[in-house]
Amino acid sequence: MAIAGIAEFFHEIGRDLYTSLYIAIGGSIEEDSRDWTSRAVELASTAIKILILLAVLGAIYWLAIYILKKNKSRIRLNERRLAIIRSSLRYIWIVASLIAVMSQINIEPSTVKATAKASIWAGIYYVLWTSSGHIIHKILQHYGISASIEQLLNNILSVLILILGAASVLAQFGFDIVSLVAGLGIVGLAVGFAAQSTLANFIAGITILLEQSFQVGDWISLNNNEGRVVLISLRTTHILTRDNVTVIIPNATVASSEVINLTSKNFVRFDINVRIALEDDISEARKVILQVLSDTDVVLTRPESSATVSEIGDFGVIFIVRFWVKPASVARIPKIKEDLHEHIKIAFDAASISTPYPHMRLLMPKAVDYPIATKPFATTIEAAKPTDGKP
Repeated sequence: MAIAGIAEFFHEIGRDLYTSLYIAIGGSIEEDSRDWTSRAVELASTAIKILILLAVLGAIYWLAIYILKKNKSRIRLNERRLAIIRSSLRYIWIVASLIAVMSQINIEPSTVKATAKASIWAGIYYVLWTSSGHIIHKILQHYGISASIEQLLNNILSVLILILGAASVLAQFGFDIVSLVAGLGIVGLAVGFAAQSTLANFIAGITILLEQSFQVGDWISLNNNEGRVVLISLRTTHILTRDNVTVIIPNATVASSEVINLTSKNFVRFDINVRIALEDDISEARKVILQVLSDTDVVLTRPESSATVSEIGDFGVIFIVRFWVKPASVARIPKIKEDLHEHIKIAFDAASISTPYPHMRLLMPKAVDYPIATKPFATTIEAAKPTDGKP
């Protein structure tokens, strides 16, 4: 009895699989007799039709690409426009192939029609998404608006296009967009409470971009991190240091920290310390220092450099040397300072100006003749000398 039950169970599974396979190739469950031969012929016929349609569409696509390449110079297409047209043709080819396949495999006409409409809307929004950045760049460049604002507008417009595009595509398949947006609003409110730090960074990023206290390309110092701003996103700010290391800082930290913008003006001043000996001529040393600064290409002649005595220390006279450079040279300031120290030392040596180092000099009083104290000592030394000249 148990063996018969098991056999009946597997027989039912086999019969269900048999029926499912028959239905999958186009058969009907109401048919009393299942004609596998006719179904196979229909399936092969459908496959051949699909292959023919795909081949025709593929040939049209490649022919259009070939004509486009051959006439590129005649219709004056640059590489960017050519890439856009090729992407559009490729998208049309893929959508047409999908609809051709769907029309041959007994999919509901309403579904095929909805897919076609959704594909058209998706293509329109894709074109808007890819070209929005270029359009915004041209408009803002015309009005001289900074790259930071351009980045903010790009991010906001990209999000809006993606949201509207998704809503338009879903609407073609019967989704209630109003209810969906309301549901997303409630979910977004809950997520906002759960991700307060991310929301704070987002708001801080918008504030940074609108205030423009620093922009992309500026050299800033922030929390012991100094480097060039390479990206201001809605959540983080990216700084590229002199060591070619990218430091990613949350915008909330940037907004609440002290930021030093070293390249906000047309030129910036730096200084180094130089020391000479107390005995050397201060005027001559100043002349040598200024000459070295004048011979250095990155140091500006206007505003003028200066070399003034800041301190007379225990081991020499200390000059503070101030010089000006352009913002483009700020990234190389450590190397510029090192070169100035080296060139000033070489110039001092050539001008016989000594560079002092920490030392101590002991000054002893002159020797005084004390007869009582020295004679017994001398007598003792002489008595200790050998009389035969041998050691």
